[in-house]
Amino acid sequence: MPLRPASSTLVLIDARHPGQPVFAPNRAVFGPIAHVLGWTLDRRLAAGCPPESSRLLAVRALRLVSAKSLTELARNWVDVLERVDHAPIPGDPSVPLCRDRVIAARPEIERLLCALAAPLPKPARGVATASWLLRDGSGPLYNHRCSEDLRDALRAAISQLDPLLPLEATPDRNHSGIHR
Repeated sequence: MPLRPASSTLVLIDARHPGQPVFAPNRAVFGPIAHVLGWTLDRRLAAGCPPESSRLLAVRALRLVSAKSLTELARNWVDVLERVDHAPIPGDPSVPLCRDRVIAARPEIERLLCALAAPLPKPARGVATASWLLRDGSGPLYNHRCSEDLRDALRAAISQLDPLLPLEATPDRNHSGIHR
């Protein structure tokens, strides 16, 4: 008989009594829903929405900070650096990068990679910001018309990954590190 994974408990904030934690079971149904809504949930986490404010955000945050997810995220950023190191391949189906921005932001990307690899807990907000930058086709990584500076966005993600910060997010709409 196969072993079933142990269920986990989510700690959420009670909407009726702000500041009071509520313990809720992490039901299996929430994982697939959080995966499908990942893009939207990542944007909310990157913007500073606390993971404990909803089950879906909490489940998404847990996935984002998992070892597997962090390794995949770092690999995707390494791929970005490798793509700008080589001439574009004609007919490549990949979305073109803003090569000049990536080249200028190489030191920040390398610092981001170090922050992702550090053997310390990662705040979900910083991981979501780094993930969002890779996925946002209208953001500074892919869109030359985007006015947001890629280096500044990466610096925001790096600062949000600081292990000395509280692991929970704090709303900060002016320095979210995401393109609006």
